[in-house]
Amino acid sequence: MESLRLLAVFAHPDDESMGMGGTLAKYSAEGVETHLVCASRGERGWFGPEEQNPGLSGLGQIRTRELENAVKELGVKSLHFLGYLDGEVDQAPYAEITSRIVSHIRRIQPQVVVTFPPDGNYGHPDHIAIGQFTSAAIVCAADSNYQDAENLPAHRVSKLYYMVDAESFVDLIAPFMGDMSFQVDDQIRGEVPWKDWMVTTRIEMLEYCKTAWRAIQCHQSQLATLGALAEMPEDAAASVLAMQGTFYRAFSLVNGDRRVETDLFEGLR
Repeated sequence: MESLRLLAVFAHPDDESMGMGGTLAKYSAEGVETHLVCASRGERGWFGPEEQNPGLSGLGQIRTRELENAVKELGVKSLHFLGYLDGEVDQAPYAEITSRIVSHIRRIQPQVVVTFPPDGNYGHPDHIAIGQFTSAAIVCAADSNYQDAENLPAHRVSKLYYMVDAESFVDLIAPFMGDMSFQVDDQIRGEVPWKDWMVTTRIEMLEYCKTAWRAIQCHQSQLATLGALAEMPEDAAASVLAMQGTFYRAFSLVNGDRRVETDLFEGLR
């Protein structure tokens, strides 16, 4: 059987652990090759006293080390950065960033790709942008007439998933998180829960959630964003994370129908 490969494409360090750490740990432990592409190094994600802010370069270095430690915990095989600045991913030259993602897709040759949904989970412009760029790159990667920077042969992805937050999960964590809204331009944005009937795929990964919690703890600079959740004992935190393995199947070339999947590789095994 051809080896199974999963590629996650996200915007910032911590997206992988806080978003789908249990799922990545599960597939890594089962022998699936898991890979991560990160658009930025999280240079603007400072939540401490402003006088202690290490600046864009300093914080980028801190968060890079945090991410490197987290992916080791999760068993992720490779980590790649696209080299764009936190908070400016949506302004990246579209042809350039698409080509860079195409190169990673063609080199890794994943059957499954996971990225952010069109709402970016809570409206973050970087999340929305990387989801759009990834979708474009999947199309381009399959086109033999499209030439990426490394001139790699075409590769057709079999399944694309959006990492989504189900309403039941959001209802559970909301009391611990406080106000999850923030301003973008002249708009207030916030968490966008997906109705349970909109979820196409649920991954059972409770036994891997302690690993996911340890990966989250690697992102020490970001724990303030979790509110009271950050202070939970490991067992309680793992129980919360176990509700997180929810995805929307944006397209599949290998399976269909409205039955809820329990495996991102359904139709490929």
